[in-house]
Amino acid sequence: MTCSEQKPLFWQRQPVPPLEVQRFLRRRLEAALHEPRDRALLVWPAVLGAPKLRAEHPRGLPEPLLLSLAARMLAAVDAAEPEAAWAETLERFPDTARPGSEGWLPGADWGAFGPFVSLRSGVALSAVTGLATDESYQLRAAVALFDLALFHETHDALEALWKDAGGDLRQGLQGLILLAAGYHHQQLHNLTGAAAVWEEGLARLEPFQGLVETPWGTVDHRDALQFTEERLAYLGPILEKGGDADPGVLWALPVPRWEIV
Repeated sequence: MTCSEQKPLFWQRQPVPPLEVQRFLRRRLEAALHEPRDRALLVWPAVLGAPKLRAEHPRGLPEPLLLSLAARMLAAVDAAEPEAAWAETLERFPDTARPGSEGWLPGADWGAFGPFVSLRSGVALSAVTGLATDESYQLRAAVALFDLALFHETHDALEALWKDAGGDLRQGLQGLILLAAGYHHQQLHNLTGAAAVWEEGLARLEPFQGLVETPWGTVDHRDALQFTEERLAYLGPILEKGGDADPGVLWALPVPRWEIV
């Protein structure tokens, strides 16, 4: 397993959006993880919140243009025809958009976070596009999300598997969840929280020697273990003395990756 030099888009400090925005994103991702056909739900916010489109269509994105822009992404996730997919989305999730004088506007709760919602939805969509939709889908989605630095979403993807697991599998999945949670704390620059979660995660993962075997494939996380240990080696002595760690040091260390082997 090798570490790519290319850093994912979200490999940087992240804002904390309002709870309404967090819930909006989570509901769609949970649906997309539970049922592959619902990956289409991520298409609409990705289009509606795009800054260039919002600037060009401040009174609303005309529906024909919305459907045209969504068509290729919908086809990539084996979704229904754009008109049918849009109608179903509005029926199930009416908070997706609101009517403007000339077309569709982003959901009322997005506020200034329209570009954030668009980008987060689009990157999550790219993670789950092209995945086999067999029994390995959810694990593969978790790995893809982790590798795109969508660490909070990784937690959601693994949690459903963890809830139904037992024994070593449960412990291994818990360790991976904690590893991802630590990197989410890093994104929020909560370095004390990151260190605490990483320590627990590494303890749970120690028996697996970098390879968590599951019924859906083996998660190779050896690089992630090494890079997390390097971060803890930096943070530990500073935090123990009550000092202020430099987040830039953590961002400069290699990006963690997972792989299914």
